[in-house]
Amino acid sequence: MTRKSRTLGEFIIENQSDFPYANGELSRLINSIRLAAKVVSHKVNKAGLVDITGAAGEVNIQGENQQKLDVFANETFINSLVNREIVCGIASEENDSFITIKGQNKDHKNKYILLMDPLDGSSNIDVNASVGTVFSIYRRVTPVGTPVTMEDFLQPGNLQVAAGYIVYGTSTILVYSTGNGVNGFTLNPALGTYYLSHPDIKIPEDGTIYSVNEGHYRRFPQGIKNYIKYCQEEKGNRPYTSRYIGSLANDMHRNLLKGGIYMYPSSSKAPKGKLRLLYECNPIAFIVEQAGGKAIDGYQRILDIKPTELHERIPFVCGSSNMVDKVEEFMKEADEN
Repeated sequence: MTRKSRTLGEFIIENQSDFPYANGELSRLINSIRLAAKVVSHKVNKAGLVDITGAAGEVNIQGENQQKLDVFANETFINSLVNREIVCGIASEENDSFITIKGQNKDHKNKYILLMDPLDGSSNIDVNASVGTVFSIYRRVTPVGTPVTMEDFLQPGNLQVAAGYIVYGTSTILVYSTGNGVNGFTLNPALGTYYLSHPDIKIPEDGTIYSVNEGHYRRFPQGIKNYIKYCQEEKGNRPYTSRYIGSLANDMHRNLLKGGIYMYPSSSKAPKGKLRLLYECNPIAFIVEQAGGKAIDGYQRILDIKPTELHERIPFVCGSSNMVDKVEEFMKEADEN
């Protein structure tokens, strides 16, 4: 069987030994995610033809205006997981607090929790630009058989058992890792099947792409400003190419394949950063590290940060290892001067 003829379902079965303690639960969880992603992908591709674009008229816990597709994606993923009774708890960027899920016998028997950004970059949908989904999976830390608590969700990223993202672009691609490398699967919409299209993804140690919203340049820390100037210098293989989509999953997918760095630093307007540690930074950092890259908040490893609240925001620098090291160097130099 050739690599590209392997389906996601076959790949999951073949690699169940990656998580022998799961008794098939984690496999069923990944399967539920792929199903929900197909539904969202179908709806994204109909945007403009049906009434799914524009604001929903609500503001989420982040203080952001919810888009109609935000609400649809959130409900689709939650319903897919709740109806199959695979997880004991879900936290979403779109919800104020976490959701506790009981089994049919109301015994809270499941072992996994899921955190997600159901539609990353949703403001792009009105202009037919790429959007995505980001997800993170942990084993619960409270006793099985009891309702989940905040303790189950406030775990550092180094305890993730799986993480991934889906990009809804020219094609729909699901990329995930269970801690044994990173693989990507492309959806064939005619068959409704995902095929292994990007086996064993490795991010180059160096890259020539930097991704940052340069409109906020004047508000950035001096170390980030100095790094951006470095990227723009006419020297060696520089200047680097600037590419920024405004969807973390899509920006990181490009940089993961081609080599590059993504930055959403703190700023005078957002001193704690903008991206959410649990829904965005931890899962993307997990994927990038599994692919050989690095992820920091400017100073320390993202996956070592202990969360203190569900919707915590942090600065984020992630990508090719040598590029991330250079940012860290500039940050330290700026602090010392």
